[in-house]
Amino acid sequence: MVNAKILINWIYPVPILFLSSMFIGAAQAADELDVNVLYVEQRIERPPVLSNLVVWPEDDGERGAELGVNDNNASGRFLGQKYNLEKLIVAIDENPLIPVRKALAGQSRMVVLNVDAKTLLAIADMPEAADDLLFNARSTDTNLRDDLCRSNVLHTAPSRVMLTDALMQFLNKRKWRNLFLIKGNRPGDIALAESMQRSAKKFQLKIVQEKSWITDADMRRNAAQEVPVFTQARKYDVVVVTDESRDFSQYILYNTWLPRPVVGSSGMRPVAWSPVIEQWGAAQLQSRFEKLSDRSMTEVDYANWAAVRSIGEAVTRINSVQAAEVRQYILSDEFELAGFKGAALNFRAWNGQLRQTVQLVHANAVVANAPIEGFLHARTELDTLGLDEPESRCDAFR
Repeated sequence: MVNAKILINWIYPVPILFLSSMFIGAAQAADELDVNVLYVEQRIERPPVLSNLVVWPEDDGERGAELGVNDNNASGRFLGQKYNLEKLIVAIDENPLIPVRKALAGQSRMVVLNVDAKTLLAIADMPEAADDLLFNARSTDTNLRDDLCRSNVLHTAPSRVMLTDALMQFLNKRKWRNLFLIKGNRPGDIALAESMQRSAKKFQLKIVQEKSWITDADMRRNAAQEVPVFTQARKYDVVVVTDESRDFSQYILYNTWLPRPVVGSSGMRPVAWSPVIEQWGAAQLQSRFEKLSDRSMTEVDYANWAAVRSIGEAVTRINSVQAAEVRQYILSDEFELAGFKGAALNFRAWNGQLRQTVQLVHANAVVANAPIEGFLHARTELDTLGLDEPESRCDAFR
């Protein structure tokens, strides 16, 4: 068997041009190791929004998982490993638990879940999933990494509080300390606003004004009249908007009462991934994804790609497809994932969250890479984003 660590460190992710006959012969002589990954998705019914330009890809996440399998096979075929993606995609109005229970019956499996938080918990708590390794590659709900954590679930999607901590670090660094918070009215908007409030307090920022968005405003016609009145206040340094479905937030820019920057769900946004990220070899990943899917890579795509690649990285190092062994290695200090985000990524042993940088971006460029310089931590600066070990109420990993 080829030494996987030497091979991966030598060439990945640079395209493979030459391999000696020694490598090829060793791989061909070895028994092929089949690595089967189950991809589970339930399609989402998106709420209506004001702008016709807000479009969500129907295959959001699915293409990311496919690229992860392709990347795993790019090196795996020289190591006697073959990665297969079994897809289980459920319609909006179908119950995903019935086919998932059937798919998980029998041997232990490694599963990438592109589902909401409620469905994720229901799957994780199935008796059939007790010995499986599940990856949350969609939900940002912080509770899934806190009091609702499950020992068989790891998270490649960042939590909301990781994203909001990154934003508040930047605002603290720029000394924009007085915030005007505009909250959307949908459940995700409210959860994001609560996370903003928590992060603002953590990084010693002050919310001087807080308002819920007016639901009957037609911003396509009246933004220049509605927004200045709505944001009228004597003092604030920045406007923070929580609007996860991107319904109204884009109409806030350049219409505020005071001439101030807009951040959060519009303007400068904290993201796990964006098409504008091109450093650290990310342009290669962007290019491979666009060639596969004819569109840009989304945050959900990235989380699904990272889940599949985490499986590939672990299997390569330990040469095992046993879910328990893969989990043990992934949570160890030896695991690292090259995530094209400016730092080697690994998982927090106390709640299964993938440590990762968060990029602060606008439509055409990266503004900053969080954690922001100056925010220190005894273990790693990446743990300044999100729930640190003393804050976590997750007992399942202890």
